[in-house]
Amino acid sequence: MKKPRVWITRRIPQRGLDLISPYAEIDLWEDELPPSYDVILEKVRGIEGLLCLLTDRIDDRVLDAAGSSLRVISQFAVGYDNIDISAATARKIPVGNTPGVLTDATADFTWALLMAAARRVIEGDRFVRSGGWKTWGPTFLLGADIARSTLGIIGFGRIGQAVARRARGFEMRVLYFDPQRHLALEQELGASYAPLEDVLQEADFISIHTPLTPETYHLISDAQFALMKSGAILINTARGSIVDPQALYRALSTHRIAAAALDVTEPEPIPPDSPLLSLENLLITPHIASASFHSRTRMAEMAAENLLAGLRGEQLPNCVNPEVYQRTQE
Repeated sequence: MKKPRVWITRRIPQRGLDLISPYAEIDLWEDELPPSYDVILEKVRGIEGLLCLLTDRIDDRVLDAAGSSLRVISQFAVGYDNIDISAATARKIPVGNTPGVLTDATADFTWALLMAAARRVIEGDRFVRSGGWKTWGPTFLLGADIARSTLGIIGFGRIGQAVARRARGFEMRVLYFDPQRHLALEQELGASYAPLEDVLQEADFISIHTPLTPETYHLISDAQFALMKSGAILINTARGSIVDPQALYRALSTHRIAAAALDVTEPEPIPPDSPLLSLENLLITPHIASASFHSRTRMAEMAAENLLAGLRGEQLPNCVNPEVYQRTQE
């Protein structure tokens, strides 16, 4: 029997490819950079399975180009704002993602960014490498204390909760804002619910863990920065567009807030001529919060499992639009 054709839009960890290859004919995009939109339109023609990344725009036009043969879309990520879910659902195409596996890696990295920004680790490293270190100074590169400070968490899902759990070791006061209050977890995690304005006003560190939606687009802009403490440090490992980059530049360049640390930007990657890159009080990493060996391998496994289930006509282990199965049954 002929194997179904699948297109994988970037090389994923080998474990995922090994799971897929016995059951499908793989067309793998080998370039380091993601395929262009025009390439996507061409490559999806006639395929039965698609394994894609956040960098790939999968919209109505792409789904039309794929045609009726496309049976499943498997996203190598937790988020899926690059995919038109309603368009996929209308065509009864299940869409899978990789939730849960990224939680600890992303929470760990959030703390890496928080501590590096608070204690000015990157600035110190640059200073040493530039030959500037001549002596020890009592007031040189002073940073913010973490222990017993206030941590504000925006978005209290799996990752936000994991960040709060780690804060207990620093004896921090934890405030969180989320559309849904998590009463059962508040005592366990030592966290208290507060309106967004209160979190912004009271927190020494503000960490973003909410998904990108129309409601959270530029959730943090000039008005929100105006509420923050002058010594506040902002951390974003969620989605770049949750923070207005121009407002962020104004807040950092005028020292409205002390510093920020980002693993995500708007746009992404950040252009080399972005004014944000001129700021000493901003730390930026290239979207690597989930980049641990274990988490990326497990993501590949989960993406492969979703893809293969869809090709077999089975329900995806992790499906973001399960209503496609209800429609099928109807």
